[in-house]
Amino acid sequence: MAVKKPYVSAYRQEQARRTRRAILEAAAVLFVDPGYAATPLTAVAARAGVAIQTLYKAFGSKQALLSALVDVTIAGDDEPRALPDRGFVAEIRALSGTRARLDRYARHLTEVHARQAQVMLALSAAATADPEAAAVWRKNEDDRRAGMLMFAADLLASGELRPEHTVETVADVLWLAMDVRNYDWLVRRRGWSPADFRRWYVDTVAAALLGDRP
Repeated sequence: MAVKKPYVSAYRQEQARRTRRAILEAAAVLFVDPGYAATPLTAVAARAGVAIQTLYKAFGSKQALLSALVDVTIAGDDEPRALPDRGFVAEIRALSGTRARLDRYARHLTEVHARQAQVMLALSAAATADPEAAAVWRKNEDDRRAGMLMFAADLLASGELRPEHTVETVADVLWLAMDVRNYDWLVRRRGWSPADFRRWYVDTVAAALLGDRP
């Protein structure tokens, strides 16, 4: 006996994507102001123009919505692609020379910070008092650390870095320089241009990793 496959129309799939996007956009506003703890999911649903049951069906919980929001603002899309499969990673690995790789990553980082700064700063603040937000913040830290370790291994394999560096110390430098609070202070608060921030990132990290080789 042939088993019938469930039919899902392209229209319904697109409708579900639009609904999910509307909820994420609403959360991006409300989780920043008035903030995560102060925003009930009913407020997110109302701003998104959906029923609360629809929101729960799409995300399941407030914490899951916050986690999805962080992922989307970092990636720039809602596609389930792992970091190594992202296009910018392949572009970085195809380049030769540490400064060229750092510059390509700096372009990606600047674009990410422009999207995510408000959300990540709000998450950082919420994590100090809210256990759910703290769990999402720790997951983000773990993801960032994994990404920086991967990048550090690639840079170290070039043979260009100062000999005392290890994968861990290179990842530490990359971790510190990519922190969103650097972007917030220099670009959003001090008025640096994105190009200035990108140049600062490359010069700062290159000085720490390359230095004056003997």
